[in-house]
Amino acid sequence: MSYTVPMELTEKKRTYIVILYGIIVAASNLVGVILPLPSSLKALSMQDYSQLLETYRNFIPIFMTITFALPTILCFCYIIKSSGDNFYSRFINMPAAFSFLGASGWLFFFIVEAVILFLVKRTSPIPIAPILITSGMSALLMGLLSFTLAYFIQETLHRKIFLPMFFPEGHISKYKNISNPSLRFLFFVFYISAGIFPMLYILSAFYADQMNKGTKPDVPTLVTQIVLILFGIILCIVFYDYFNAPLKKLYTGTKKIKEGDYSTRVKIVSTDSFGSLADSFNEMTEALDAKTRKILSIQNSVVTGMAVMVESRDNSTGGHIMRTSDCVRIFIHELKKSPEFSFLTESFCEAVIKAAPMHDLGKIAVDDAILRKPGKFTDEEYEKMKIHSKEGARIVKNVLKEVEDDEFVNIAVNIAHYHHEKFDGRGYPEKLSGTAIPLEARIMALADVFDALVSKRCYKDSFSYDKAFEIIKDSLGTHFDPELGAVFIQCRPKLQDLYDSYQA
Repeated sequence: MSYTVPMELTEKKRTYIVILYGIIVAASNLVGVILPLPSSLKALSMQDYSQLLETYRNFIPIFMTITFALPTILCFCYIIKSSGDNFYSRFINMPAAFSFLGASGWLFFFIVEAVILFLVKRTSPIPIAPILITSGMSALLMGLLSFTLAYFIQETLHRKIFLPMFFPEGHISKYKNISNPSLRFLFFVFYISAGIFPMLYILSAFYADQMNKGTKPDVPTLVTQIVLILFGIILCIVFYDYFNAPLKKLYTGTKKIKEGDYSTRVKIVSTDSFGSLADSFNEMTEALDAKTRKILSIQNSVVTGMAVMVESRDNSTGGHIMRTSDCVRIFIHELKKSPEFSFLTESFCEAVIKAAPMHDLGKIAVDDAILRKPGKFTDEEYEKMKIHSKEGARIVKNVLKEVEDDEFVNIAVNIAHYHHEKFDGRGYPEKLSGTAIPLEARIMALADVFDALVSKRCYKDSFSYDKAFEIIKDSLGTHFDPELGAVFIQCRPKLQDLYDSYQA
């Protein structure tokens, strides 16, 4: 998927930024080169090493150039060999990518030097172990320093200037393959620069001093240094968890809000900034929840009002909307208890109950002469009456077009459209049969017909409960879904109490 970047990154702008970041990487490596190493480390077999350097002085500049030119080429290829969204993804990742690739020069340098030393050892008795130790420690120290400097300078420029410039509205997480440096990564980078780097600096100096004196390194001191480094790592992990745990809760809460769950709350009870942030977050979600409930209440009132208005045109005793809605509520609650319908979700059940009052909205499109006719319809009148199902689906779809809850909208449309379909395919308007009829419409059909049976109309008296349930039982498999109908019949005690309360 493509995303629009408000301010285009032209080729000219790309070149300027790449050059700027390249200079930062080169400058960081230069700082590593001029880093003053401990004198004891420099003195370690320096005489033999100096002789080697003197022997191969004509080749060393070439090797140095190659080892530091390679990271530059890799950086260039990383950003140039891309286009479209892939380019923007790589652009967003530039600080981490350039820093890693730039610092890799020190690794390449050490590898080249090691290869040369092993080749020289065939013709020279020079001891290479002390030189490799010296070079390895130097490369490690210089690489850590170069990476840290390059990353934080580039990341600061990226975060403060370039990302806000080219992505003023944010949404950079929508791009694929974004590195998204984790809090753990940032903590360890900070720890490397503020903890491990100076510890290694001191440790390498101590080790080299011992080697120069011809004595074995003091094991307890070395162990102490290593323990201190490990302790620092553990401390880093503890601090990481201290910051990450509340941030993770806030992120999860924000994600739920994005999905429409405004009832979510973040449980962070503390006196620090995270506690204050959580309180503000919860106050925000409470306000959103209240406003959403108010909007939904208004929406339901409008929809119910429309349904009642339509019902007032019908030639009935009234109250059909309220009765069928209550009937559906009782039926749904009974279905949820049934093992056969344990798959029903809470959101589905709530949506069916909310959508029930809209099932006959299409009657607004039926002529009054037909809608209010006291007697039996002619075939022509019946055909005109049947259009209310399709019209109802169209009206419901238009009324709810701004509602973001797709599940509720689909259920409401299906109920209006298909609640007169029959299980054997002899219903209308589409002559669907069996489970091809949406479940919500099959549920609504039972409630709708039951109310019509036990309610008095101008063209008939109300049937007794015995007669109504007998008709429904006889219609299982023809008019109604037999499994749903069996559960509906189990609702008889509660339905009788409901309708007795209406009569009272």
